[in-house]
Amino acid sequence: MYLQRLRILNYKNIEEADLTFSPKINCFIGNNGEGKTNLLDAVYYLSFCKSHTNSVDGQNVMHDRDFFMLDGDYSLNELSTNIYCGVKKRQKKQFKRDKKEYEKLSDHIGLLPLVLVSPSDEELILGGSEERRKFIDGFIAQYDKLYLSRLLSYKTLLTQRNSMIRNEIHDELLYETIEEQMTTYGTYIHEQRTKFIADFLKHFQEFHQTVSLGKEKVDLIYQSQMQEQPSLLKLLKENREKDFVVGYTTKGVHKDDLEMNMEDLPIRKIGSQGQCKTYLIALKLAQFDIQLMKDNRFGQVFISDTNREHLSSLLKNLDCDYHLYGVENGHIELKESR
Repeated sequence: MYLQRLRILNYKNIEEADLTFSPKINCFIGNNGEGKTNLLDAVYYLSFCKSHTNSVDGQNVMHDRDFFMLDGDYSLNELSTNIYCGVKKRQKKQFKRDKKEYEKLSDHIGLLPLVLVSPSDEELILGGSEERRKFIDGFIAQYDKLYLSRLLSYKTLLTQRNSMIRNEIHDELLYETIEEQMTTYGTYIHEQRTKFIADFLKHFQEFHQTVSLGKEKVDLIYQSQMQEQPSLLKLLKENREKDFVVGYTTKGVHKDDLEMNMEDLPIRKIGSQGQCKTYLIALKLAQFDIQLMKDNRFGQVFISDTNREHLSSLLKNLDCDYHLYGVENGHIELKESR
C-alpha cells in the first residue's frame, strides 16, 4: 500500500497543493513553521480520520477560509482507491472511499496502516497513562475492527455512567444494565491488550538490543485493575459508592497503563535523554515491523527535516527511488527525484 497522489486545499497553512509521491522515500525540507508538519498531518488525517496535532476539525481550516479538503489516491493491494475528506466549519465532515461516504468513520480505520514518529512521542514516557493507552489502542484498532467498536462502546457507556454519578442519580437497575455492558466490552479490551503486549514485547526487545547494542535490559509491563480482580462487573459494583464521593468511575480498563522499564526501573525516572530516545525508536520500529509482517512488503516513508545536509547524506546511502520537496510558507515544490 502507498499514497500515489495527494491534493490539499486550505489545510492549516497549505492553501493548495497537488503532489505525486514516490512509493519508497519522500523527503520534505524547509525551516520550522513553513508547513512540513502540516503536510505530514494531512497524510495522517487520511489514515485516521483526524489530525494528529489538533482533534478540533474546524481549527485545521486555513485562516479566513470556510473549509478544507484532502484527496488521496492510493495503491492498495495493487488496486487504486481514492480517499476523500471534506470539512466545512460547523458542519459534519465528509469522509469517502471511492466516492462512497462511510456510514461510520471507524469503518475506515485500519485500511491505510500508518506509523508516525514525532518529537511528541516523548509523552509516551513522560506523559500520563492516557498517552500509553492511546498507543496501545491505536495500534490494535488498525487490525482489529471489533476491538475499535468495543472500545468506542465502552467509552460511551463510561461517559453515561460518569454523568449519572455527577448528577447523583441512584438507579440500581440502570447502573446494573450499564455495568454489565461495560463488563462485556471491557473484558474483551483487556484480553486483546494482554495478547498485544505479550507479542509486541518480543519485537520491541529485539529492536532495542539492536539500536542500543545490547547495553540495557528493557521491559513493558501491562498494568490493569482486572489482573487483581478479573470480574469488571464486581469492580464497578463494589466501588460505586466511592465513585459517588469522587465524582467519576474509578475502576475499569480506562485506568490501564503500560509500565515502561529499563533495568527493572521506570525509564521516566532513570533514563537519560539519549536512553529515552533509543527506547522510543525501538518502540516505533517494533510497531512498524509488525505492520510490515502483516502487509509482507516494505512501506512508503515520509521524512521532514530542516537540514538539507542530513537528508542529502541519508539519500546518498539509500539505493532506492525518492522525491525531495522544498516547503516554504505552505508552498510545496518538487526539487529532486530519482
